[in-house]
Amino acid sequence: MLYHLLYPLSLDVSFFNVFKYITFRSFLSFVLASIISILWGKHFINFMKRKQFGQSIREDGPKAHLKKAGTPTLGGIFIIGSVLLSIGITGNFSSPPLLVCIGVMLSYFFLGWLDDYLKIIKKNSDGVSAKGKLLWQFLTAIIASWLLVHYQVIDTSLYVPFVKGPLIDLGWFYIVFASIVIVGSSNAVNLTDGLDGLVTGPVITSSATLGLLAYVAGHMTISHYLFIPYIENVGELMVLAAAIVGASVGFLWYNSYPAQIFMGDVGSLSLGGVLGAIAVVTKNEILFVVIGGIFVMEAISVILQVGSYKIRKKRIFKMAPIHHHFELKGWAEPKVIVRFWIISIVLSILALATLKLR
Repeated sequence: MLYHLLYPLSLDVSFFNVFKYITFRSFLSFVLASIISILWGKHFINFMKRKQFGQSIREDGPKAHLKKAGTPTLGGIFIIGSVLLSIGITGNFSSPPLLVCIGVMLSYFFLGWLDDYLKIIKKNSDGVSAKGKLLWQFLTAIIASWLLVHYQVIDTSLYVPFVKGPLIDLGWFYIVFASIVIVGSSNAVNLTDGLDGLVTGPVITSSATLGLLAYVAGHMTISHYLFIPYIENVGELMVLAAAIVGASVGFLWYNSYPAQIFMGDVGSLSLGGVLGAIAVVTKNEILFVVIGGIFVMEAISVILQVGSYKIRKKRIFKMAPIHHHFELKGWAEPKVIVRFWIISIVLSILALATLKLR
């Protein structure tokens, strides 16, 4: 909004020229989202308490979690709300990559809200069926991927770290591949959301890393120097990523151990979806495995646990996702959370280091 309203005034007042710069608007986006999230969060938590919309705790989970029953949830509403308010003020909506990523985020937001609404407010323990969720997620991801390819926002080539130029052109199969990345990211982030603040830390580091990669990919000179694909208007995703970081920092103010509010599917599904979409639009689908390594580890632990039990009738971990395994091994919840955050930070730094190794 500020970009579209104030930047044109730079012809008369040179000060407004500052709104042209993605770096300035990203900083502003982060600050606004942080403040909005912190201020809104306090009132949102009080509202949820009054309405008695609390989280139900699975009885087969760690017994220490039973005391968390009744903690307000649906915190993803004020995370995504803060992101939208911030990006609405600072974003350049003439950027197709930005519009597509916001579209994915909103679609998954409504899916998560419907699931949480059925579970928490309507007391339907099943919520949206697993098949229904996957159908919604894949339809959204396929439409988004098709739009990106059809309108030539991105090409169908696959890029990998340490290799200059594209590795292979997937053709129209790329739409399937990109959809799997987006859906996989959404569900992996959802699985990671199991301890107080656990998922918020990696969301912050992943968003910040993807934001930097978006800026680089959208800068013609830097992208050519680093041998990464230049994508027109993709730098605007740095502003979106900054808003996600800011809103998540504000949410962490209340979600850190012991949590005053939980994120809910409305937050985890939408944040995971938009991170996957940013990875696709910036052509970092493979590198995202490193950036979101915590999410990947959590998802793989569930896949291995389920597969092992079905095939061998034996479990690999004490409990899946893997953060519960470490809890049952005797790690205190804050120790699990902080160590996972540390791993996420290290992985993000490693991912950024690959920029100079192509």
